[in-house]
Amino acid sequence: MLGEIIAIGDELTSGRILNTTSYFAAGHLFAAGHEVVAMATIGDNAALIAESLRRALGRADFAIVTGGLGATSDDLTNEAVAEALDRPTTFHPEILRRIEAQCSDWAAQTGVSMEKIAWLPEGAHELKSDANMAGYFLVHEGKPIFFLPGVPHEMEELLLEAVITRLAVWQGVEPRTVHQKVFKVVGLPETAINGRLRPMEGRNPRVAIGYYPVSPEVHVSLTVTGDSVAEANRLFGEVDRDIAAALAPYHYGDDGDLLEEVVGRLLRAQGQTLALAESCTGGLVAHKLTAVAGSSDYFVGGVVAYSNVLKERLLAVPRETLVRYGAVSEETARAMAQGARSATGADLAVAVTGIAGPTGGSEEKPVGTVWFALATPDATHAFRLLLGGVRWQVQAKACCAALDLVRRYSLAVPLLP
Repeated sequence: MLGEIIAIGDELTSGRILNTTSYFAAGHLFAAGHEVVAMATIGDNAALIAESLRRALGRADFAIVTGGLGATSDDLTNEAVAEALDRPTTFHPEILRRIEAQCSDWAAQTGVSMEKIAWLPEGAHELKSDANMAGYFLVHEGKPIFFLPGVPHEMEELLLEAVITRLAVWQGVEPRTVHQKVFKVVGLPETAINGRLRPMEGRNPRVAIGYYPVSPEVHVSLTVTGDSVAEANRLFGEVDRDIAAALAPYHYGDDGDLLEEVVGRLLRAQGQTLALAESCTGGLVAHKLTAVAGSSDYFVGGVVAYSNVLKERLLAVPRETLVRYGAVSEETARAMAQGARSATGADLAVAVTGIAGPTGGSEEKPVGTVWFALATPDATHAFRLLLGGVRWQVQAKACCAALDLVRRYSLAVPLLP
């Protein structure tokens, strides 16, 4: 079925509150086999609400409206719907009794009457009779319209427990079987990824591939639909394998995977420990690693050596190396990694040193120049990247590249991206 989502609230259109409810609804509706053709975000304006609802019913099979169901004067959804659909509001005393029992303290403190919540457009039915929040649906000209609260956790509860289930059996329509997957990629730009996957696009109308830069990564979405579970499974398996092969070795994980988690699993599985020597990233790599529970199994620690003095004192970088080649150089990166490995006794050590900007660059070493080194029991590997963006973006990209260096080494694939 085709659906439309309308989110209502001045707090959304002013930017004070992020509209997470539409995002949540769209994802779960799509996973249930429905297609969202449009999403609208509008303020607390009765005329706009009515106009948006009429437009949605003209092009969709169902509509979901969030927000504007409360008891205060700026909650206008029920009145706007009543006028737009010519459905006068009717009083539901059982709703008022339940809401007053649950919100008596709040009502007493604020002096706000809860009666407004119980006046619903003619033909409205509660979505969940034992719920402690407002929410109802009605059928207009054969199309269901679901009205949900704007509070995210309340909206999510009703969507999952009442809306999705009703749509699944609406008028006997069989929802499509949908498989979705997100491939997470590092070290390969969006255009290059598109070049690798373009031959797969348009091969089958039931397969959709999308590209979403989430700097410093690129996420590739795969959506496969089928009239049956067997058909969807077969087609998904084929395309899944093709995409994974095309993106190797840049594809590090799927869906909810994080690069630092993937690196941690590899280190733990191989019984290896890791140390860090960071300069331009200022401890960001260590922060990422230690944000993962259980990282003490493989991460022994690190040194943030921003000044040359500390590079010498804590990482044993020779002064002549710093004088001759500079802090941002292959030689210094190698010495930092070797010094961190020697000082900590870790199996592996990664060093990062660069120019994050916006100042400090030169013609020879422009802003964004970052050197990386990986010291292992057998050798020390080093490479340079020229990273674009403002300061925080250079740091984020450098952090990602450092983690990916460990991943690549652990998988025995080429280290250079």
